[in-house]
Amino acid sequence: MKDLFILAGPTAVGKTGISIKLAQRLNGEIISADSMQIYKSMDVGSAKISKEEMKGIPHHMVDIIEPSEDFSVAEFKERAETAIDAITHRNKLPMLVGGTGFYINSLIYNYNFATTNKDEEYRDDLTKLADTKGKEYVHELLKDIDPESYNKLYPNDLKRVIRALEVYKVSGRPMSEFAAEQDILDVPYNVYYFVLNMDRQKLYNQINTRVDIMIKNNLIEEVIKLKEMGYNSDMQSMKGIGYKEILYYLNNEISLNEAVEMIKQGSRNYAKRQLTWFRKDSRINWINKDEFSSEDEIVEHIISKISSIKSSPAVLQY
Repeated sequence: MKDLFILAGPTAVGKTGISIKLAQRLNGEIISADSMQIYKSMDVGSAKISKEEMKGIPHHMVDIIEPSEDFSVAEFKERAETAIDAITHRNKLPMLVGGTGFYINSLIYNYNFATTNKDEEYRDDLTKLADTKGKEYVHELLKDIDPESYNKLYPNDLKRVIRALEVYKVSGRPMSEFAAEQDILDVPYNVYYFVLNMDRQKLYNQINTRVDIMIKNNLIEEVIKLKEMGYNSDMQSMKGIGYKEILYYLNNEISLNEAVEMIKQGSRNYAKRQLTWFRKDSRINWINKDEFSSEDEIVEHIISKISSIKSSPAVLQY
């Protein structure tokens, strides 16, 4: 099986610097698992890694589509798998780095269980129901018929919520039953999964500081240029944290101070959701940054941990 290294964590926790040092030591190439860095011309608000920061390490899945284009998890999976194969063929280590849980899970979970027939009309009805009564209302419909999916999925993950409801309507069985019939962790990779974390207040302070830096680094000007290029709030890309709030400001709906505070609050809430998401995976090796004095120490710890996992093959048989 192919090796797949993963370095994840909440926004602003400091994945970039550590990932570069690891890639240098492990002869790796990085595949971005960030749902905003896929877009061209959206650099400041996505905290996109610069060419200088890459230090010659090849990066994949960055700047791959225009902000006007939609991009699905399925498309990410397909492109990322192609990159993994190519990197492995070059005798290098594929390194998945980012904080978008859907992207990561598309590669390390076997989601081929949803093979039941579709009911497009029912799906449309649920979509309209979400528009009128809210995503939370539709999510609640899962509670009695498929409590496992109800607990696993968030209301905002509307597509998967609707799919779970659709599977039950068509088959009369909860989607979680289909998952139980196969090994959902049966993937073609030896997974080495690490997640960075730190004291919650320190993380929130780093998030707030990073938002201030984004403003200084011309986030407003970036959004102005995107508007001039014809991109608007109806597009998936412009609904990202940092972009939608500045659009509100530019449209005179809120003040700049309100926009900045909304970005900080939205980013902190996102970090909290990310950590909740990662805690669901038992394969994760948690790295508390507060226990280390430098990035180099963290890198050494991770490399040592990988070696110990490799010397115990049974650990990989999840």
